[in-house]
Amino acid sequence: MQYYNLLLALLMVTQFGNGFSIKTKRSIDLSASHALIPDARLSKDVLPGGYKIDLRPNLMENTFTGSINMNLSWSVPTRKISLHAHFDLQINERSIKLAKISWNSGDANAQVENIPILRGDRMPKKTVFVIYLKDKVNECAHCELKMDFEGYIWESTDGLFKGSYTVANETEKRIYLATYMRPNNARRLFPCFDEPGFKVPFTVSISRPRDFVTLFNTPLLRTDESSLKNNEEDAYVLDHFETTPPMSTFTFGFVISQLERFIPLQTDEMVEPNITIWATPDLHSELEEVHGKLIKVYNCLNNYFNVSIPLKKVDVLAIPGLASVRPADNWGLLMFKDRELLKRGYYGLTQEMIYQWLGSWVTPYWWSDAHVNKALASFLAANIVLEIDNGIEFNGKYPMTVLYSLYYEFSKRYPHSRITGMKQETTSYKTELVIRMLNYTLGGSTFQAGVRKFIADRHYGTFFGDDLWDALSKQAILDETLPAQYSIAEIAGSWITKDRLPVVNVERDYTKKTATISQKVYLRERPHDVPERDKMLWWIPLVTIQEQNLNFSNTKPEVWIEKKRSQILNDLPNPDKFIIINPEEIGPFPVNYDTTNWNLLSTFLQTDDGLKYIPTYTRAKLLHDAWNLAYAGDLSFATALNMTLFMKFERNHIVWNPVFTFIDHIGRHIDMSDVHKKFETYVRVLLTPLYEELSEPNNNEAWQIDLKSIAETFLCRAGYKPCIEVAQRAFKLWMDSPNPDEQILVPNQFICPVFKWGTIDEWEFGLERVINFPRTRIQSERTYLLKTLAGCPVQPEKINRILNITILEGNANFTENDIFLIFNMLTGGSSGYTTLFNFLSNNWDVIKQRFENKANLWNSLIGSATGVFTTKEGHDMVQKLYDEHKEEFGSALHIIEKSLRNIKEEEKWSDENLPVIESWLDDFLAKNTPTENKFFE
Repeated sequence: MQYYNLLLALLMVTQFGNGFSIKTKRSIDLSASHALIPDARLSKDVLPGGYKIDLRPNLMENTFTGSINMNLSWSVPTRKISLHAHFDLQINERSIKLAKISWNSGDANAQVENIPILRGDRMPKKTVFVIYLKDKVNECAHCELKMDFEGYIWESTDGLFKGSYTVANETEKRIYLATYMRPNNARRLFPCFDEPGFKVPFTVSISRPRDFVTLFNTPLLRTDESSLKNNEEDAYVLDHFETTPPMSTFTFGFVISQLERFIPLQTDEMVEPNITIWATPDLHSELEEVHGKLIKVYNCLNNYFNVSIPLKKVDVLAIPGLASVRPADNWGLLMFKDRELLKRGYYGLTQEMIYQWLGSWVTPYWWSDAHVNKALASFLAANIVLEIDNGIEFNGKYPMTVLYSLYYEFSKRYPHSRITGMKQETTSYKTELVIRMLNYTLGGSTFQAGVRKFIADRHYGTFFGDDLWDALSKQAILDETLPAQYSIAEIAGSWITKDRLPVVNVERDYTKKTATISQKVYLRERPHDVPERDKMLWWIPLVTIQEQNLNFSNTKPEVWIEKKRSQILNDLPNPDKFIIINPEEIGPFPVNYDTTNWNLLSTFLQTDDGLKYIPTYTRAKLLHDAWNLAYAGDLSFATALNMTLFMKFERNHIVWNPVFTFIDHIGRHIDMSDVHKKFETYVRVLLTPLYEELSEPNNNEAWQIDLKSIAETFLCRAGYKPCIEVAQRAFKLWMDSPNPDEQILVPNQFICPVFKWGTIDEWEFGLERVINFPRTRIQSERTYLLKTLAGCPVQPEKINRILNITILEGNANFTENDIFLIFNMLTGGSSGYTTLFNFLSNNWDVIKQRFENKANLWNSLIGSATGVFTTKEGHDMVQKLYDEHKEEFGSALHIIEKSLRNIKEEEKWSDENLPVIESWLDDFLAKNTPTENKFFE
């Protein structure tokens, strides 16, 4: 089935639809980037005690000036002071003054002693400014350091930046200034100790144009109304703000704008902090619901933590045209793109609000612990949403979407090998799932009490990752939900420190009513030759459900596998009763059972009681685990396919969602074999009743529409005639339009089926649209059209046509990037890569000459043409090409040699599994007659 190659993009749209995104890029969540932060750490010889800052921005000239007074204390004798100051920040060295402050016993007046400054100097290639003193300042001394500085206001969101927006019925743009300090941009605005571990109070004054408003971390204290310039049109006033609580530099923030305060129709009884939204007037009519959500979210968080943040206000700004792709959640000051604020549901708003507690009030000491902060905040945000609306907003996608993606990533031979920045992000997601596991296994009340204690002990302070685990351990041992000899730090560490996940194997002894529970590294991608895999062990909680007592609310582990290879589980039910380990995905690990237990589960799921008593997440887990374990070679495909038999009764989208991924993975793997057509028929039998039922008029809920859409897409690309006919009618409207190059006049979901099942004339029309695509239009539309043009057809003549035009004829309308894209799309199905392979074989000399000086294209071609075969037939084809041209591959020699090794491995998989799959399909199709007249062949 050639529809496979576009599946992943489709699933991304489907899984993250309805305005809910499982994961949003967060400003504090620097786990993905902290490794890239320059490690210009300051010594602890001199420590800050507070800042007094005066800032004077000039909106017209895009510059600012400022002065700072720092209270400093000496922890060891030294004659230098090291500060962070960006290269763009100019420090007036002549203004630098240092005064030692001391008090004599019984004397109320401080003694001031000026300390001579030798010079100021920047460290080479580091954003560190060093002040050298004439004399050494002794330990425990207290000094005041003063200096002036100036810098530029930038367009990019680094430090202090400038933006603009338009207001209805106005021709001139309005401008605004805002700050974005994360992770280490405070040094762009003022010299400071720019590390999260330094938390001190700020006393700040900021000038602004008279008709603007400045919002800062704390409320306005007073305004000096006297003009700061002679020209009254440019008159600036000076706002003085209340001193902040101790806080890190990255939480510092302000906005100077002409946004207006939104006055809600309904007020809440909550007095402090006062939550206020600021936006352009045209947005005010849409903010009532958002304001209500913010109040509800704050109250839920306040109840959960049992403590209010020590702020009088939280300003939420909806800024038109905000350049940042992420919200900025300074302490007491949240900044969003205006329309993004309106789109955010409870989860997105809770994520931002929760950082007022975790991130601002209580802060990671350094960015290496930010993944723990992010993980805890994300889990708690999800918990709050479940409390507020019972998870309706999630539409069943939390935590499954994240969990499944982690299963796939960590089961690869080389996790994160293609996207290096992904590693820290997936570590954060995995840590979140470990926290979720602890919430289940320790008990919600124990977990909450531990988090409350963790925060209470660190008001205005910082933490290391182990501090959270220690707080949870103490509470769990106190509540007797964890044995006293156990350590949450050790449990969590066994998960977080590995780029792997375990699989738990359950082998029951039905005579003794016991089971041997063992663990090993979960590997999906072959070969399973991962270094040190036999040394990897986890602390695993065994939550067990037995058929005679289907109580899924009891999530206390019967036993923990204490980082051991195996363990015996006793007191299991009779041989005719199943067990379930790790229900509801309590822990992030799949579970494999012996064949008998799998079959007991399959049989029970096909009864009314199965759908009634086994919860949705557990049904999804059982199905997901079975298929992935079979794909990995750890379970017979006959057993895995048996687990799909209950799907004819299943109508919950949460259980159906992973099915489409399985169809894609298995379908692509067997695409070149004779079994594939039988598998296609099985897919039709599986999906047709579901699709036809969802097509009934009364099925119009959001999840039903989503499920119908993806089922339709699969059936459409599998040749479902009603869908193809609708697609071709829509496509004909485009073909008959007088100006077809002005826009694509057919929905995207219909293009691939037409290019696959439609006529050569329809496909040629699409090719012509790509060739004639106007440069004035959005190029992503052309890219999508080219992807489907190359990736969807199964007819070799269509594929050869586009290869001839782009490679042999060298049509100037196709760039090298287009050719890369075509090669990639042709790997999605056997028709594509087999035709590409034959095209390469038949035109070797010409292609070799054309790509002589284009090593990247040549390498991509060899990889795409030889790297996707999975059978002996494919191996023989690639081996023959290798033998004929061994001396001619050049830079791609290692690529085809790797292809041959991989095909050998896949060939083993095919030899082991294809007979099993075919036998099961033969039996299934003998009992289930498909309505083949509804499908193209």
